Amino acid sequence: MSTITSANSVYALAVQGLYTVPQILRGYSADDAFATEAQEVAETVMGIDGHLSGGFVFNPVKQNITIMPDSESLPLFDNWRLAQFASREIYIASASITLKAIGKKYALSRGILTSLPPIPGVKKTLQPMEFEITWGTVVPSPA
Repeated sequence: MSTITSANSVYALAVQGLYTVPQILRGYSADDAFATEAQEVAETVMGIDGHLSGGFVFNPVKQNITIMPDSESLPLFDNWRLAQFASREIYIASASITLKAIGKKYALSRGILTSLPPIPGVKKTLQPMEFEITWGTVVPSPA
């Protein structure tokens, strides 16, 4: 029986100089584990005569990872952020995502931590935290 569950997905993240052995992320938000934005792969321009021209362009892939504030993976992101602040340099990541339900694996390379909340939102309960990594490449393959 085939399903489209995301409950059996695996996200492994490594950060050069900090976590050289890939770390399995755990403690995702129930509704927003991780997602990528659409990647623009062409640029187009319409001529004055109505002729459309276009060409291939490279663009990064932005990905949001949302984890709970009590996730055992939170220190990974905290340490990554603190290392960047201390060194005033970026640390480059790589990752693999396995989506068992659809038999696909994705290799993500040259990732840069570009956005994060310094503290969780505080409401009745502490809120999920969303981290943004910008990737140079994302390549799919069969799992």
